Amino acid sequence: MKTAAIYVRVSTADQHVESQLYDLRELATQRGLEVVQEYRDSGVSGKRARRPGLDALIADARKKKFSVVLVAAFDRVARSVKHFLQVMDEFDSLGVVFISRRENVDTSGPMGRLFLTLIGSIAELESDLIRERVLAGMRRAKLDGVRIGRAPMNIDRAAIVRDRLSGMTLTAVSKKWGISRSLVCKLVNRNRTGDRGSMPPPAPVVEAVDLAQSSSAGVGW
Repeated sequence: MKTAAIYVRVSTADQHVESQLYDLRELATQRGLEVVQEYRDSGVSGKRARRPGLDALIADARKKKFSVVLVAAFDRVARSVKHFLQVMDEFDSLGVVFISRRENVDTSGPMGRLFLTLIGSIAELESDLIRERVLAGMRRAKLDGVRIGRAPMNIDRAAIVRDRLSGMTLTAVSKKWGISRSLVCKLVNRNRTGDRGSMPPPAPVVEAVDLAQSSSAGVGW
């Protein structure tokens, strides 16, 4: 006899899972399944991917504690197609059969697997359509003169490099200018390699060295 787990969920605390449990226990009996564990999420929205009951169900599935999962309906597992398919992929990789009572879907059969394939294709199509709409919106925004992406940082790059080369620590420079330590390093490295772009050379630092050298040599004074 195959071992099975039952998963039930209700969205609000004043709802009860007993009706789902009764129907799923009866379904397990009809199919000759031995229910070894029941997992519950009470007062938890299906939009939440992380739930105590669902997390425990998946964790025990990985431990091979059962081979079949029974649910009352798809929306008891997940509200979004993306999350639902993630759970289904997890069960499929573990060799766990998924049975939904309302939709009459059993992934152990060819029709059940075909149904999941269709859902995956629809989800992929939906993702592609969203991506195309986003790109079309960006193209339209550019035509209208709207800037896409982050605004340029209004900082004095040469002054940042001078502060760092003068001996200030990375943390001190980043706090002074309100930028990340990695950006400070990037600006200094660009300055050292000569890739300065529009950033003027740190003239005051060079002048200080020249003056010190001139003083020691006794020239110009």
